[in-house]
Amino acid sequence: MSVSVEGEFISKSFPEDLSVPLCLLSLIVKRLVSFKLSLSDHILSSGLLYANTVGRTASTYIFSRQVKKMFSKILRTSNKSLRVLQDGSACIVSVRNQSLWTQDGIIKSPYKPIEIPNNTLYHYVWHNLDKWPERTMAVCAETGRGYTYEQAFKLSHTFAANLRKKLKIRDGDTVMIMLPNVPDFPLVAMGILEAGGVISTINPVYKPHEVQRQLLMSDAKVIVTLPSLIEVVKQALKLAKVDIPIIVVKTNGEPIPEGTIAFNELSEDVYVDLSCLKEVRRDSKDICFLPYSSGTTGLPKGVELTHRNIVVNCEQFNEPKIRCHEDTTDTHQDVVLAVLPFFHIYAATAIMFHKMSQGIKLVTLAKFQPEVFLHTLENHKVNWLFVAPPLVLLMTNHPLASSNTYRYIDNVINGAAGMAASDVERFLSKVQRQIRYNQGYGLTETSPVIALGHKDIEDYGVVGNAVPNTEMMVVDAELRSLGPNQLGELLVRGPQVMKGYRNNPEANADVFTGDGWFRTGDLAMVDENGVLKVCDRLKELIKVKGFQVPPAELEALLRDHPAVSDAAVVGVPHATKGESPKAFVALKPGKNASAKDLCGFVADKVASYKRIDDVLFIDSIPRSAAGKILRKDLKAKYC
Repeated sequence: MSVSVEGEFISKSFPEDLSVPLCLLSLIVKRLVSFKLSLSDHILSSGLLYANTVGRTASTYIFSRQVKKMFSKILRTSNKSLRVLQDGSACIVSVRNQSLWTQDGIIKSPYKPIEIPNNTLYHYVWHNLDKWPERTMAVCAETGRGYTYEQAFKLSHTFAANLRKKLKIRDGDTVMIMLPNVPDFPLVAMGILEAGGVISTINPVYKPHEVQRQLLMSDAKVIVTLPSLIEVVKQALKLAKVDIPIIVVKTNGEPIPEGTIAFNELSEDVYVDLSCLKEVRRDSKDICFLPYSSGTTGLPKGVELTHRNIVVNCEQFNEPKIRCHEDTTDTHQDVVLAVLPFFHIYAATAIMFHKMSQGIKLVTLAKFQPEVFLHTLENHKVNWLFVAPPLVLLMTNHPLASSNTYRYIDNVINGAAGMAASDVERFLSKVQRQIRYNQGYGLTETSPVIALGHKDIEDYGVVGNAVPNTEMMVVDAELRSLGPNQLGELLVRGPQVMKGYRNNPEANADVFTGDGWFRTGDLAMVDENGVLKVCDRLKELIKVKGFQVPPAELEALLRDHPAVSDAAVVGVPHATKGESPKAFVALKPGKNASAKDLCGFVADKVASYKRIDDVLFIDSIPRSAAGKILRKDLKAKYC
């Protein structure tokens, strides 16, 4: 007979030769049945207790005092389901963890499954508008120009009608947004959705060639931009040999360029026929967002995200243990600094769409300037900050970095790329008080959140558990599942995973397995408690004498050096090793270090095959808008 306790692991067990009298076993069973079992504050419906007795020869044995006390402790502290089994005539009591791992190597989320709303993203974002119409929706950090939630709704509603009436947008048409983070960005996005369109965002610093490529790939019917970017857009249209309407958003009273349409003329039109919006026929399965993947290892691909993908992802991180907001009430409204670009899926979902659905105030920064960014944290009393690694490094090393600068910040969520625990600890030493710091993990293709640390996690080197309704698996090169703490490629499955890459069946075949798993291309491991740790991009591993060297590990070590501001490591061909790690280093202002110093600094901390053989000093490390190191650019330029 064995007793199994599911849930939190208890490291004590009874002696294997212990037998239990059936009369005492019967008493224990009755006590367990009457005991209220719970897990995560709810009754675990699958917690079954049953006994199967097949022999009575053990009836003369009794428990020792020590065993009684141990079992009593289990009963008192258990928030678990228990199962009693009997193995022949000998009774053995042991304790077993109810793992999040299945026998097939699938890692489940520990959180209760959510009910997925059958809404479009447009309806989801506005569904609680009546609770906070007068609250600020978005405000420019520098100018103070902004909108309340009621104003934003009315203006985007009118804009949507004009997209259909004047610009002939129809269900499923793509409208491209080429804007920095201005308060108007959410209005434009919501108007496109209400008009039945598909949003495709693009980096406003792109050159004409990059813009024309996305114009053609997305088949955009309209583009929304700033007056200052009009020449880039016109050159891109000429290269693409297309002629589509250009809408410009005025932010400081500048004149409207010739041949363009002012956004405010479309959003403030009191004469438009709003009834045309009744023609829109979109549901949760339709595509609503078409971002293009960052292309860190290749050319960008159009990622088709449905209304359901993004809505469910917003609901997934409403889970109480990982939620990234406090409720908006008559006396409280969270303030989030929108410094990460809305054109990237991280900010689009986690900051723009989700925070609007919760009535939260967005403070927008159109252009990143370190001093303006840091002053905004104070001036607007920002209590929630969503960041990428370059921001954390800046907040650690900048001369203005101080506990006073960060006195209103209570929560920091890092995403887009991983952070070494040592980098996080250096940042928190500047804060000088207890705040929430968590790591999130996701991809453009997963809307983006896959996993997120819970509020009380203290290991800064890991991400956390899978969000609700999400499964993970770690596999080897042959796609065979691996076990806890084994390194391999991370696969995910869940309702937030994209529909697919647009018009790219070959790429879809590469990333989706036959049984529906999405291959992230990331090297990761998951421990016995389902906690994810992401190590590096699989394609960017350096192969040294058959050993795999993750660049991120060496980069974190280099940043530990007091003279180093930032670093990147790539693999370069080597005559005898196959590949060798080459480092690119940006030094802190006024600091000096030689290549020999840095190589020795790392060599003291790693195995011999991980040692860096070459260091090149450069002014700055190239990163994507999301903060990912662009190692392929470094290879192309210097290797």
